Amino acid sequence: MNRPIPDYHDYFMNIAMAVRRRANCMGNRVGAIIVLDKRIIATGYNGTPAGMPNCLDGGCHRCGNRDHYPSGSGYDLCICVHAEQNALLSAARFGTSVAGGTVYTTMRPCFGCTKEMLQAKIESVYFIHDWMHPDEEKHAEYLRLQSYFPGEIKKLDLVDPDAEWAVSSLRGKGKPMVDETGHQD
Repeated sequence: MNRPIPDYHDYFMNIAMAVRRRANCMGNRVGAIIVLDKRIIATGYNGTPAGMPNCLDGGCHRCGNRDHYPSGSGYDLCICVHAEQNALLSAARFGTSVAGGTVYTTMRPCFGCTKEMLQAKIESVYFIHDWMHPDEEKHAEYLRLQSYFPGEIKKLDLVDPDAEWAVSSLRGKGKPMVDETGHQD
């Protein structure tokens, strides 16, 4: 029995989902890859900086004490690095230019990651789980910022078999808590 060959979007997003399995955040668990000329040049997942205890082991004070920090507060204490940031930093660490690259990420990037990817000259972004800012005005500004990608930013219609594990709002906790930067608890 021959299996159909996945198109590149399916192929790369499935790899981003595999990378996500290393995520150790207590909120959303995200994986990201950077692709240039149909080759993966960097990967990243969210969690604490290398060499530090991860969130699940008490590494991040904010994550470990979530009941003390209302939604949108305490981000100056959060030590977690987003998946997209880790992919960009990995490429930089090894001297690999990402200019003209495409990011495949399991969740639509926040404000901060969007700015960083634009500054690094990322061409396009594809994601599977959307995020919307609860404040309509701020969401409009978020969408305006994301319109500056020279290619596109687009949600892919793929089944995520681990969505309930990866997306905090699907874990039965109700609506995810979001601050003005787009960071979700």
